[in-house]
Amino acid sequence: MKNLLCVFLLISFISYSQTKSIKNSPPLTVGQPAEVGMSEERLSIIDDMINESISSNEIPGAVVLVARKGKIVYHKAFGKADVSANRILKKDDIFRIASQTKAITSTAVMMLWEEGKFRMDDPVSKYIPEFENVQVLDSLHEDDLTYTTIKADKPITIRHLITHTSGIGYGYIDGDERIKKIYKKAGVTDLFTTAPLTIGENVKILAKLPLHHHPGEKFTYSEGLDVLGYFIEIISGMPLDDFFKSRIFDPLDMEDTWFYLPDSKAKRLIPIQSWKDEKWMVYSNPEVYDVDYPVKGAKSFFSGGAGLSSTAKDYATFLQMYLNKGELNGIRLLSRTTIQFMMANQIGDFWGDSGSYYGLAFGVVSQKGQNMGGNGSRGTFSWGGYFNTQYFADPEEEVIGILMKQMQDVTSDDTGWRFTHLVGQAIDD
Repeated sequence: MKNLLCVFLLISFISYSQTKSIKNSPPLTVGQPAEVGMSEERLSIIDDMINESISSNEIPGAVVLVARKGKIVYHKAFGKADVSANRILKKDDIFRIASQTKAITSTAVMMLWEEGKFRMDDPVSKYIPEFENVQVLDSLHEDDLTYTTIKADKPITIRHLITHTSGIGYGYIDGDERIKKIYKKAGVTDLFTTAPLTIGENVKILAKLPLHHHPGEKFTYSEGLDVLGYFIEIISGMPLDDFFKSRIFDPLDMEDTWFYLPDSKAKRLIPIQSWKDEKWMVYSNPEVYDVDYPVKGAKSFFSGGAGLSSTAKDYATFLQMYLNKGELNGIRLLSRTTIQFMMANQIGDFWGDSGSYYGLAFGVVSQKGQNMGGNGSRGTFSWGGYFNTQYFADPEEEVIGILMKQMQDVTSDDTGWRFTHLVGQAIDD
């Protein structure tokens, strides 16, 4: 009886979340550039740029996708998925998207916020008690890695976590060597793992460690989205992978986006490559993480900040839902009013004169950023991933650009900023 009740509650929860919309935008389909005001000839300049970058060994290969007004008008694969094995890259190959996971986690958080499950300025300790009485790092004793702290002047809130203003650090990739050392000694898992660990176990370790600064004081890129992944599990009563699949991926038909790939898809995952000894080699960094995490190991660690793998087409579908203001194919995930809130500046002037700011899921181009050129229109939102994947979506021009690579330890790669420029110059209406 108890199991039947749980199943009933789960079905009811999922049904509530996947509401039909009176708006019915079609799913992404393939179209011709001229249909949506883009120049095929100008789009072909992207071919030249990518091929040039492959020839000069900036990159081993890339999958590139451009869509406008709901039509995919450019979707190509270039170069090698694995140079050493002479494996050709394909359009439907699967990439580790790392921090591109964050926007999906933020989406899940906002879906629960829409349902009235919490307030943005609730202390996270209300839901994860381990975050009571957080401390800020004062000094580190290098000889034994003990440290002194001062009490944080305010609690960490959900808003702090989703905007990277909590003061939590990022261990291995942190900019403060003291935080790196403290996290390593404490056994914090950054990014991903093949070990039999859960995100909840990791977050509880993290909660005991000192912050960079008082909550809300600065923007510090952090594992806050991992904390929110665990928060989603607590609020929803579902493992994070199940929540993502049932509430986001299935409704959007994102069939190739997973924390851990099923056996039927594992062969489409491409290796990470690095340029070493004048050749491309499969990358390995076993002292920090196992890069085969999506296909091997315990498969129990659902990192809300970095754990997903996906394809260019799947991620474009996710972004199209945002361009449609929260709806795709007659299914509404978020309200237009929520999207508007998410795209507003949530960090004030913490990014200074950069021409962009951070909202609740993305970096967003400001008027100054538009005027600087090469960044898209005001309101363009974007981010990227640790293994060199990136995306942008321009609501004014209704354009999506996705550039998927899989590399580490590469010193020179200009394809990112050049790609954004070349998509913009191909608009021809």
